[in-house]
This record gives sequence, structure tokens and C-alpha cells, in this order.
Amino acid sequence: MNPDPDFDTEQQGSDDEFDTENSPDPDMQAQEYVDRVLGFSRQPSQASKCLPPESLSIGDRSQVLENKSPPLDLKRSPVTDETASGLLSLPLELILKICSYLQARFVLGVLPLVCKTLRDIVQDDVTWRIRLLKKIGSCYPVVEADDDFNWPAACIDLEEHLQQWAENGRDIDHFSLTEGHFASVDSVLLIQGGELCVSGSRDRNVVLWDLRQLGRAHEKVPVKTLGTERNGTHKGWVWSLAARDDCVCSGSWDSTVKLWDMAAEGQQFDEIRATAAVLCLAYLPDILVAGTYDKKVAGLLWIISWPSFIAAQALVKRRKLHSSAVLSLAADEHFILSGSEDRTLVCFDRRTNSVLQRLTHFNVGHHSQITGVQHSLGALYTTSTDKTMRIHLPTDPPTVIGSRTHNCVLNGISVKGNVAVAASGGVSLEVWRFGMR
Repeated sequence: MNPDPDFDTEQQGSDDEFDTENSPDPDMQAQEYVDRVLGFSRQPSQASKCLPPESLSIGDRSQVLENKSPPLDLKRSPVTDETASGLLSLPLELILKICSYLQARFVLGVLPLVCKTLRDIVQDDVTWRIRLLKKIGSCYPVVEADDDFNWPAACIDLEEHLQQWAENGRDIDHFSLTEGHFASVDSVLLIQGGELCVSGSRDRNVVLWDLRQLGRAHEKVPVKTLGTERNGTHKGWVWSLAARDDCVCSGSWDSTVKLWDMAAEGQQFDEIRATAAVLCLAYLPDILVAGTYDKKVAGLLWIISWPSFIAAQALVKRRKLHSSAVLSLAADEHFILSGSEDRTLVCFDRRTNSVLQRLTHFNVGHHSQITGVQHSLGALYTTSTDKTMRIHLPTDPPTVIGSRTHNCVLNGISVKGNVAVAASGGVSLEVWRFGMR
């Protein structure tokens, strides 16, 4: 017996669950949603003023750490007489100061090879916490970090984003790809390290792009349209995308999720029917999570026989977490985060099968609805119907380090490696390529 009345588990595909005769027209339902939720802001958008990275630096560690408890104490190997000359004879604070002038990736990769003392300093998480807090002077991370939080990786990612968006990203290359779709692009997803991209559109198609051709052969960037249907990849607007390894899944207003094998030239290998339009997806090794228009987060679990992708079992679990449509998802092996039109953000604990917390949204500076969120350890990217993409440090509150203004609404964002791609309502993909890391 399940004690939770809002939770149900069932086998996927019962006849009464998918009554196609009474199903709403997907195009009409999608248009009503767009008009209601993603309509243009009545207030004119204003160009945001980006804070230069230089203004984020601080000089006094005591000011940053005074409210931190317990204090950050480095675990340091004793310096022997043989090594107590030169650099290692300096106070530890000066050693950290000298290291701050070196790139974080270099510090992590090279200094541990010099000697045991430097190795112990570099391998101490407190070294990286001090370095990171000196850089930004803000609360980071915004929630208490677990013991296994990767402080060196966070510091490297944050510093490289600060470097890339110095002077508002003056040296970043920009490409506008307009040949793949004939209607508004609503979802984008980078795969294979950012070399390939898939996009979903109101033309009902999912298109594969080869971003390795950027700046070389422009006409070869759009590779193919996925699927064999004459009227499009889906029978409704394509609103969501997710990927794991060589598998890509697309969610649509036709209330289906289709799965594509990129290792087999994008062939479809499965289809899952939902009870409502699929607005967002999160794909993990053991679970595909779908956020739907009927206010539920549906966890779609099945056993996949790799590499043949044969769905041996499709077990559907549903949980009503919101009072309105679910618009965004993020998930890992422990938690599912869902954002909704009801302006709430719910953290669901997969291990206890219960809601852990309802969170307050951050104000990230947009003047209208947020349409896309992409995060890493060191950066937060957002897009909005105010026609801007903004890049933030993921602090409390978020700090803007760069922005881009487009001539049309931006409907989604994907960032991987040295590439960021935004979906444009102007029937294009907007691509920004950073310097190689």
C-alpha cells in the first residue's frame, strides 16, 4: 500500500490512459501555453550592466571568512630543513598569494609534481576554498557543500568563465545558424562534448547539427532531420531534449517522448507515450524524468540492454509536485529539482521518495520570463523572453559577468565544453564559441 495519495505507479501504455479521441489538439494547447506563459513582457527590456570581473576580487581573506564556521585551516606537511629554503620557506599565506597569479588548472596539474609539501597544499580543499572566496567574495555554494564537493574543479570552472567573459566576452566568436528550421526554435542540446547539437522546433522537427563545421563549411552545419515522418519528427511542437551517452530523447506537445540512437545515425529506437505534453526532460542512467503540462513530474523507469537499447520494462511513476505545469528539470542519482509555472522550485529526494524542500527562486536580473537555465560548478547561464542571455557566477545572490542581447526571444540554452548555444524565436540557433580551455 502506498501511503502517498499523490503518488501512483503503473505499467506504461494502458488503453484507457491514452484516449486519443479526447486528447486536446497539441498545436492549440501549445499556442495557448505560449500566449499565457511566455508572452512578451509589457515592459521594455533594458540592457543590463555587467559587472567587470575585476570588481569581484577582494584582498582580505579575514573579511570573507569572518562569518564562516569552522575556520578554514590548511593541513600542511611540515617543511624539513632540506626544503626550508626558497619558496617553501615563505609563510603559507604568501605561497597561496603567489599561486593565485597562476592559472588554477596549472596549479592543480603541475605543482603537486614539484614536491610533497606543495602537493599537500594543492590537494587540501581549504586551499581552493580560500582561493575561490578571494575571487568572488560571495556566498558559494548557495547550499551547504557535501563532503565530496569538488572544490578544485569548481575553482577552475569559475576562473575560466571569468577569463572568457572578461570585458563582456569581447573575444568570443558568434555564429547565427538559420538554415535548419522554418519555425521558432524552442530547445537546444549540445552532445558529444559540444561537437554536435540537436534542436527542437515548432516546425515539429528535431535537427542534428555538426558544430565542428563552424567557420569552415557553413552549409554543412545542419546535418539531418531526425525521424521518417513526412510531416515532421513529431506530431506537435518539439519542446524538450535530453541525452545520455549516444542516446537522445525528444519531448513534444504530442505527448510523446521519442528516443534516438546517435551511434546509428540518429535512428529512432523507442517511443514512450505520456498523459500530457512533455515540457522538460532529465535523462540519467537509471531513469528518464519528464515534466508535463498536467502538473506532474513523471519518472519513466525502464531497463535498457546496452547497446541494443531494448526497453525490457517500462515502469511509470508519477508524483504531483506542483499546482501548475512543470517547466524545467534537473536531476542526479539523489535528487530531482523541478521548476513550475506556479513559481515554486521543488527538491525531491529519490532515496526517501519524498519532497525534501521547496525553494525560493533567485532574481537573476531578467525583465521577463526565464526560458532556459544551464549551470556548472562555476557558472550559471540563463535565457529569457526579454531577448537576452546572461552569464552569472552561481553565488548568493548571482553575480552577472556577461550578457548577450538578441533581436528576438531566446527560448533555451545549452553549454558544453567551449560552446554555448541558444534557441531563438527568430528561427535560428545562436552559437558562441569560447577560446579553447
